[in-house]
Amino acid sequence: MTASLADLDRIDLKILDCLQQDGRVSNLKLAESVSLSPTAVLARVQRLTKDGYILGYEARLNPLKLGAGMLVFVEVLLDKTTPHVFDAFKAAVQVRGEIMECHMVAGGFDYLLKTRMADMNAYREFAGTVLWQLPGVRETRTYAVMEEVKSTTHLALI
Repeated sequence: MTASLADLDRIDLKILDCLQQDGRVSNLKLAESVSLSPTAVLARVQRLTKDGYILGYEARLNPLKLGAGMLVFVEVLLDKTTPHVFDAFKAAVQVRGEIMECHMVAGGFDYLLKTRMADMNAYREFAGTVLWQLPGVRETRTYAVMEEVKSTTHLALI
């Protein structure tokens, strides 16, 4: 049985909201913020994890300090739209650390990539040695980001 939003009560939503604000919050502090005992909160967090609402925990790193300050989006048009080409392309992007996200989209192109590079020279090298060599790539369009206005992974829950 697949869990859904209807399976969550307001306390579950509050727990999820608190955890996405601070994934390192202690169980005790989380319990206080939702007015439950630490044991009850721990059981709910374990259930939410088991049911797939919580996918994991990670630190958000500063790309500017780590030499990946340039954000580039790339539209990718494949030469053929067959299952074999899709599978080969998807497998190839999985192993590239510069590609942060890859989304199959409907519209005038097949995939939208989110990439991070040190600078434009690094992107040009990546485009020539990696991007244009990915399986099935016929055409790309590059959009270098001038300013990140909003960047979040938080879902609106409550």
